[in-house]
This record gives sequence, C-alpha cells and structure tokens, in this order.
Amino acid sequence: MSVGVERAIRGGYEVVFRSVFANMDPERAHHLAFAVIRLIPHVPFIGRLVERSSRPSAADGITTMGIHFPSRFGLAAGFDKDAKGIRGLGVLGFGHVEVGTITAKPQPGNERPRLFRLIPDRALINRMGFNNHGAPAASRRLERARRNSGRPVIGVNIGKSRVVDVADAIDDYLESTRLLAPFADYLAVNVSSPNTPGLRGLQELDQLRPLLTAVRDAAGRTPVLVKIAPDLTDEQIDAIAGLAVELGLSGIIANNTTIDRSGLQTPAAEVEAMGAGGLSGAPLAARSLDVLRRVRAAVPEEFCVIAVGGVTSEQDVQDRVDAGATLVQGYTAFLYEGPTWAARINHLRRRRLRRAAR
Repeated sequence: MSVGVERAIRGGYEVVFRSVFANMDPERAHHLAFAVIRLIPHVPFIGRLVERSSRPSAADGITTMGIHFPSRFGLAAGFDKDAKGIRGLGVLGFGHVEVGTITAKPQPGNERPRLFRLIPDRALINRMGFNNHGAPAASRRLERARRNSGRPVIGVNIGKSRVVDVADAIDDYLESTRLLAPFADYLAVNVSSPNTPGLRGLQELDQLRPLLTAVRDAAGRTPVLVKIAPDLTDEQIDAIAGLAVELGLSGIIANNTTIDRSGLQTPAAEVEAMGAGGLSGAPLAARSLDVLRRVRAAVPEEFCVIAVGGVTSEQDVQDRVDAGATLVQGYTAFLYEGPTWAARINHLRRRRLRRAAR
C-alpha cells in the first residue's frame, strides 16, 4: 500500500467517522466495523493485498515468553471479546491479538448504553461488563483459529464471571484456564477492570497470590501474565511486580482502563452524564508510561512487560519500547484512526528500523 493510498483511506475514514460513526451509538458502530474486519480475509485478492501491505517488518519481531511475535505492536483486549475476528485483525497488521475478556460463564454484560466517546480527548469510557459468550464457546473458536498458519499470536484475557462471588473467584478463573489455555499462546489474568463488582479487590496480595498460583499451575506450559490497573499506588505496583516474579509468571500487562477523570477536554457535565466506567485512550498516556517504568524497574530484564494505554502513533510505540516495554498494545486509537492504523505504525517502524541499521 503506497503512502498516497494509505492517506486516501485514512482521509476517507475521517470523513466517514465525522459524518456517520460519530453520530451513531458507539457499540453499534463497533459491531458494524467488526463485521467488515471479519470479512476481509475471505474476500478474494483484497484480503491478500491488504495483508501484504500491512505486514510488519521482520526486523521488528521479538521473541519473549518462548513465543516469536512478528512485531512489537498488537491489539489489546476489549476489541475482539469472543475470539471471532483474529484472522481479520492479523490481516490488518496487528502482530498479536489479545482476545477477551472471556469469562467461564456466558454473560450479557451491563445494560446499554455502556460505551461512550470523548472525541475531544480521543478517548472512550466503557462499562461493558465482560459481555461474552463464555469460555466453552471461545475455546472452540480458538481451536479453529490456531489451525491457521497465517494467524497472529493469540493472547487470551480471562476474568471473573459476574454471577460468581469474589470468594469463589479462583474456581471460576480455573474453569476458564482449563478450557482456554490449551489454545492460547499466552494467558492474561484480568483483575483490574473497574466494571465487575469486587474484581479490583483481587489485586490485593492476599487474594492475588492464591489466584495467580492456581492459574499458573493449571495453565501448564502456557505463559501467564497479570493485567493491572493504572490507579494502583507505587507501592502496590512494586508489590504486584515482585509477586509476579516470585511466582514465576511470564509477565505483566500495564495497564487496564482508569477511573480517573482529571485533565479531560470533554466538558465535565458531559463526562458526568456518561457515568461510571473505565477511561481509555490518549488521556492515559502519561500515567501508562509512569507505570511501565515502575514495573520495568521492579522486574528482571527478560521478564515480559506489555505496555497499554494512550498509544496512538508509532512514536508512542517507540516511547514505550524505550521505557522498557517488551510489547506494546493499543485499542482506543483504532476507533479514531481507522482500518489502516496498524499498517501505518508498521510502515513507520520499518522506516525507523532501516535508519537505525545504517
């Protein structure tokens, strides 16, 4: 894909976003876009053309957790909740796709509306509530996805079923682990979403230690990471990082969404009307970098740290690599930047790596 073609597609998407998507319910817009993404690999010629033009540079590949990732940049959990669009997302240029959050039991999530755009901030607020069809259904889709030789690396993000008490969370996570770990390249334990009552309490060490120990043991050879919240104190971050290393986990994902609403450009009254939920997107950039640096300082060099939060540009990816990230994920900017987002980042990283090699 030439620069001119990419710019034309991006410009066209900006027009469509302003005139159509921005006036549409965000969740409905997501479902429409997702349907197109799922279709791309099955369209003769077009799918192969998009894949070739979006492919990352081999020089950006990295091996971590015993897995070779074709690039540093991937898609964070939340976009593909049910592992239905892995192939299409890989075609668009994401080197890895983290699906989920998946729960042991199917659940509809919270009542709508539950997804809100903060367009001046290039951000989202969501209180989706882990809406998904459950681990048994996802395991069948993941098994099929793994048979595809052209697939991206697949991460599987698991969380607590809403109907399960926090006291019974370990058994619930274990049910998901046993079903999904055999088909995951890595498993992410989500204890940091603000949208499931009591979930963030599992970040307390007395609850987190037995949970992570049990999931680690049940996952077998599948690498296990824990995903933390950006709202933790420095002391809590240090403690969880130390625990993850002590337990022999493979990594930490920093971060989930935030409940903080400070510094937003969207009028306060509009933000308040949106209600509770996790904030993602550009406003998280500074805090996500702070947490990344804190985690990296607390873990060994070979320990995988996945940076998430406020990633929009290729420079954002590089900033996180420079700060110690092993891998980098984005999500919210995908909704604002359009379908060529990953391809554009891959192209710019290819140029950067070529300059560095001279």
